[in-house]
Amino acid sequence: MVTDTELKTLIEKIVLEMAGESKASEEHTPKSEQTDSTNHAVSEEVLPDISEVLIKKELLVPDPSDEEGYLDMKDKTPARLGVWRSGARYMTSSALRFKADHAAAQDAVFSYVSEDFVKENNLFPVATVCQDKDEYVTRPDLGRQFSDEEKEKIKTHCGNPKVQIVVGDGLSSASIEANLENTLPAIKQGLKLHGIDVTNDLFIKHCRVPAMDVIGELTGADVVCLLVGERPGLVTAESMSAYIAYKPTVDMPEARRTVISNIHEGGTPPVEAGAHIAELIKKMIDKKASGLDLNKI
Repeated sequence: MVTDTELKTLIEKIVLEMAGESKASEEHTPKSEQTDSTNHAVSEEVLPDISEVLIKKELLVPDPSDEEGYLDMKDKTPARLGVWRSGARYMTSSALRFKADHAAAQDAVFSYVSEDFVKENNLFPVATVCQDKDEYVTRPDLGRQFSDEEKEKIKTHCGNPKVQIVVGDGLSSASIEANLENTLPAIKQGLKLHGIDVTNDLFIKHCRVPAMDVIGELTGADVVCLLVGERPGLVTAESMSAYIAYKPTVDMPEARRTVISNIHEGGTPPVEAGAHIAELIKKMIDKKASGLDLNKI
């Protein structure tokens, strides 16, 4: 019978031998094949970003009877077609892509537009009464209200413009940083062709769409255009929309807004959207209407 002392000595001897063999093995093993302290393979290679794989071009169905037709169908929709399965489960690549897209959507909601980005685009920063992202998500009503101090800052900065452009982070900061730099100049260029100069653009932190109504009352602008990040989904986390209204007022019917949605690389291109928004703004000024009222004229 082995005593506790003998067993302890034996274990120590085995551990020391294993450590010696492991060190010698590492010295003769290529760096790219070594393991770390948690016994995971260490590699100098960088794995590709799975979120950059074009789903429309990816066909995982083995031996489809009409591969060309399948790919043509996938090209017409962002839906996850042709992902196949492993038993009753998704394939690993499909499951990982789902998780990656879900993570991107969460990041878009809970991250902030960088202060440097706001400065570089000459946006004047203000904020609603929300204190943080948690309050912004759970209290939509606070995302449309401003403190008295912020209202004074808005009135002082904006004055009484004919057209007031507002940028709001909304539910996707990623959409603002991805699309604004192409959309905003296109809007201004289009309006300039109609003799309308737009300056004193605002940026609203923790912004909900009806915040534009407060801006309308504070500035007396004929038209307020809000470029705002939309709720992200699994297709894209970078979709931006433009909400435009003629003389918006607090608690006005939603039917008075005109909306241009899905502004992103895979939807309406930002430059094209900007040109269209400029034409709409000019039409609203001429017709003195927006939303459903504009459609009736």
